[in-house]
Amino acid sequence: MRVLFTCFGVNIYSYPAMLYLGFVTGIFGGAHIAGLSGLDPDRFAIAVMILLVPALVGSRLLYVLMHWQVYAGDMRRIWRRGEGGMAMYGGLFLTAACSIPLLPAMNLPIAAFWDAAIFTIMIGMIFTRVGCLMNGCCCGRPTDAWCGMNLPDHRGVWRRRIPTQLLEMAWSAVVLSVLLAWRSRAPFVGAIFCGGVAGYAGGRFFLQKLRDDRDTRRESKILQLASVFLLGCALTWLVARSW
Repeated sequence: MRVLFTCFGVNIYSYPAMLYLGFVTGIFGGAHIAGLSGLDPDRFAIAVMILLVPALVGSRLLYVLMHWQVYAGDMRRIWRRGEGGMAMYGGLFLTAACSIPLLPAMNLPIAAFWDAAIFTIMIGMIFTRVGCLMNGCCCGRPTDAWCGMNLPDHRGVWRRRIPTQLLEMAWSAVVLSVLLAWRSRAPFVGAIFCGGVAGYAGGRFFLQKLRDDRDTRRESKILQLASVFLLGCALTWLVARSW
């Protein structure tokens, strides 16, 4: 894990630093959207901070399960602060499940909450992929094409690679921009969330193919299947509700 800087003798690692920065920025951005949508921004922010716990746990656990051969011999690495590696879909599934009892208890409508929370997710994804770029995880395949950049993998091996982290960061920014433009014209409550999930999952399906997955092809297939599943569910719900 790459050290971003050292503060009073404490190493600040690149991946968790960008992850936390993404969370903070995403919460403020989502709370602003929540306020524009008629939700209590403070209550929204509190709910998001509570749901960050299952988001982090689910993301980490799915990543660990998909790379179990790496962690089986050293269980302490699973929750090591400086250890990179998250699988966003694991966090999304667990957080969605936890939100079902939490949001009604906080007097927050589920669909309206997720319409605002998708902005938190997309903003956080932009910062997270910067952390991935610094750490070398989620790196692209080696290439000699014009689009290649000299980048490391998670082992620190530098090669000319497809900049998948930058591509996913750019795609998340595109999805975020489209959602902002579409927000005032959404056909029903919950459509923004469905559109964001469909947009991200569709792009992630193709970007996954560009990653250097020689050692993790099974895991790559799992993530592609998850992308197809989420894309299908989101589009089905959009079409059904629009009719």
